[in-house]
Amino acid sequence: MRHNLPWLLKLAAGSRSGYYKWRKSRQATNESRQKEHELESHLLAIHRVHPYFGYLRMTVALRREGLRVNHKKVYRLMKQLGICSVIRKKRRFFGKQASLVNPNRLERQFQASSIRTKLVTDITYIRAGEQFVYLSIIQDLYNNEIVTGYLSERNDLALVHETLSHSTVN
Repeated sequence: MRHNLPWLLKLAAGSRSGYYKWRKSRQATNESRQKEHELESHLLAIHRVHPYFGYLRMTVALRREGLRVNHKKVYRLMKQLGICSVIRKKRRFFGKQASLVNPNRLERQFQASSIRTKLVTDITYIRAGEQFVYLSIIQDLYNNEIVTGYLSERNDLALVHETLSHSTVN
């Protein structure tokens, strides 16, 4: 059964502008609920991949996806969804193999008179996505040439041994 609007407004003792304002607010509420639901699904997807993200890093991740959202809203939604960052265990490294300390043979004399007489090694890390890879190199001080290099996912003694075994210096 359909009734005309003026009769319904008279019955409810409401104004025409009040009715249209109420109708518009319902649409806005539905749109905001839909946007919030979409944001929640993004939060859950990011949390599955990166469970250690707190609300600040989650906000940065959402901004990378092109969603402009306030960190307070991310905090509130994460709390509602029961998402909390998994605190990674901080491990102190007590190496299984003892480190070998060699004497200082160069004594800050970093110039070499001939090729392959003074070689040095170093390890650096390179960011690869969300992880790091470690690069160990051997450098000749005569012409600063990189003699060899080796990549590994771990920074340990095995990395240095692999670099030495791959070198042609032996």
